[in-house]
Amino acid sequence: MTQDFYTVALSICSLLLAIILVIVINSKRKKSVHITFSFVILCLMICCIGQLASLVFADDWHLDPVYFDYFVYIGTCFLPVAFLFFGISFSRSRFRFKKKYLLLFIVPIISLLVIWTNDFHHLFYVVYNVYTAGTTFGPYFYVHSAYSYVLLFIALFYLIRYTIKNSGFFSKQSVLILTGSMIPIAINFAGVLGIPMTIYLTPISFTVSALFFALAILKFKFLSITPIALQNIVDKISDGYIVIDDEDIVTDYNKTFLTFIGMENSTLRGRYLFGDIISKYIDKKDLTLIKDYVIQSRTNNKTYSLQIKLINDEKYFNIEITSMFSDNLLLGTLILFKDTTQHILDLKQIQDNQSLLMERERLASLGQLIGGIAHNLKTPIMSISGAAEGITDLINEYNESIGDPEVTFEDHHAIAKDMFDWVTKIKSYTEYMSDVITAVKGQAVTLSENVTTSFDLDELVKRVNILMKHELKNALITLNVKMNIDKSTTLNGDITSLVQVINNMISNSIQSYNGEPNRNIDLILDKNGNNIVISVKDYGCGLPEEVQNKLFKEMITTKGKNGTGLGLFMSYSTIRAHFNGDITFQSEVGKGTIFNIIIPISH
Repeated sequence: MTQDFYTVALSICSLLLAIILVIVINSKRKKSVHITFSFVILCLMICCIGQLASLVFADDWHLDPVYFDYFVYIGTCFLPVAFLFFGISFSRSRFRFKKKYLLLFIVPIISLLVIWTNDFHHLFYVVYNVYTAGTTFGPYFYVHSAYSYVLLFIALFYLIRYTIKNSGFFSKQSVLILTGSMIPIAINFAGVLGIPMTIYLTPISFTVSALFFALAILKFKFLSITPIALQNIVDKISDGYIVIDDEDIVTDYNKTFLTFIGMENSTLRGRYLFGDIISKYIDKKDLTLIKDYVIQSRTNNKTYSLQIKLINDEKYFNIEITSMFSDNLLLGTLILFKDTTQHILDLKQIQDNQSLLMERERLASLGQLIGGIAHNLKTPIMSISGAAEGITDLINEYNESIGDPEVTFEDHHAIAKDMFDWVTKIKSYTEYMSDVITAVKGQAVTLSENVTTSFDLDELVKRVNILMKHELKNALITLNVKMNIDKSTTLNGDITSLVQVINNMISNSIQSYNGEPNRNIDLILDKNGNNIVISVKDYGCGLPEEVQNKLFKEMITTKGKNGTGLGLFMSYSTIRAHFNGDITFQSEVGKGTIFNIIIPISH
C-alpha cells in the first residue's frame, strides 16, 4: 500500500474519531460509559494524528519518523488503561474512579519515559522502522506489550461477557463488540509475529474498532440490549413494565406500558423517566412517592408498591418498584404497572350494592320498629283512655253528691280512692310508654349513626324485652331470660347495634317454629373467661347443613323470597366491627339452634 493510501486512510480515521468524540460529548445526560469511551477516542486520535503528521511532514522536515512516534505513544501507552475503564463502565451501571486505579498509570508513564529516552539506552527500540519487518525491539518493549495486552484482554472480557450475558451471543450488539475487539488484536499479533506490515495499520485498526463500539453504544443502545424473541414475548404480557438505570434514564420497556399511558408510537429509551414521560399522567404526590421508592429500593433491595390513578382518566394501577442487582452491582430498577381498573370498579360496585342492601335492611328495621311502637303503645294508650273515662265518671258522681245529705264522708273517701287508683294506673302506663319511647329513640339512632357508649346488661335486656314484646306476644312465644352473670356488668360499644343483632336472632327463632304457638326461646347471659356470652336458643326446625356451611360467609336465607339473608351476615359484621367479638352457632335439624354472641369484657 502506498504512502498516499495511508495518508488518506489516517485522515479519514482522524475525522471519524473527531465526529464520534463530538457526538459522545454532546450526548444528553452522559454516563460513565460515555466519558470512558471519550478517553478511548482521544487516545486513538492522538495515535492517528501523530501517524498522519509523520506521513505528511517527516520527509519535508527531514525528521526521523521515530520522533513522531514519541507523540503517538502518548495515545498508545494510555489506550489500554482507557480501554479497561471503558470495559468496566460498560459492564456496570456506574463507574467510580478510585485512588487505586492510579496504579494502572505507572507502567504507561514509565513506557513513555523509556520511549522518549530511547536514544540513550535503546530499551524500547534497538532499530526503529515504520515497517515491522525492519524493526528490532528492545527488552522493555515486551514488558510494555505484555502489560498492554493484559489490560486489553481484561477489558475485552468485561465487554464480551456483559454483552453476551445480556443480549445473547448472536445479537447485533454482540457481533459488533466481538468484531470490533478482534480487528486490532489480530493486527497487533501479526506485527509481533513478524508478519510484514506498517505501523500505520495499528491506529487504523483501532479506529475501525471504535466505530463498531460507537455503533453498539449510540445506535443499538447497549443499555437496552434485549433479544428480539424475548422482546416479542414481553410485549404481549398484560402487565406493563419499564426499566431505568441509576440516573432514571429509560433502558427498556414493553408495548403494554406504552398502551397504558397512551404513547403507542413513542420511543422512550434514553429519555428521563420523570420528565415528560409519566409526569403528565401521574399527579405530583404519587410521582414524588414513586421517586422516593426508587431511591429506597436501590439502597435496601426491597420491593415497594403503591396504588395510583391516572390524571384525567378513570384508570387505576398497582405499581411495584424493584431494583435488580448482580454481584452487588445495580443493573437497573424495574417498575411494574398492573392495571387494576376493572378490580377497583368492581369493588366500588360491590360497595355501592352493599350500601344499598344495608340501607334496605335499615329501612326494614325501621318498619319493624314503627310497627313495634304502634303495638307497644296501643295498649297503654287505650288503658289511659279508659282511665280518663273512669275518672270523668267519678268527677260527675262527685259533682252530683255535693250538697246531698245522703252522701256520707265514707262515700267521699270511696270516690277519692277510686280516682287515686285510676291516676296510679295512668302513671304506670305513662312510665311504660316513656320506657318504650326511650328504647325506640335509642334504637332509631343506629339507623343513621353508630354511637359508642357504656351500658350494663340490665339495660340491654330491658330494651330487648320492650322491642320484642309485641312480636313475641303475637306469635304466642315466651322469652325466658337467664341471667347467669351480674346484671350490672358493663360493656362498651353501640348498644343499639347489639340490641338489633339480638332482636334479629330472636325473630329468626320465632320463625323457626313455623307458626307453632306456646313455645319457648331462651336468652342466656353468661361469662366465659374474659368474654360475655349472650346466647339465643330455640327448639325449632334447625338449619339445613348446606345453610350451616355458608352462614356468615355470604348472604343466605331459608325464608325464600321473604328473606334477604342480610340479617345474620350483617349481625356477624356488626359484632366483629363494633365489639371486636364473634358469633358462633350450633344447630341440629328438627331439634333447634343456638347462636352465641361472644363479646370481650373491656378493662
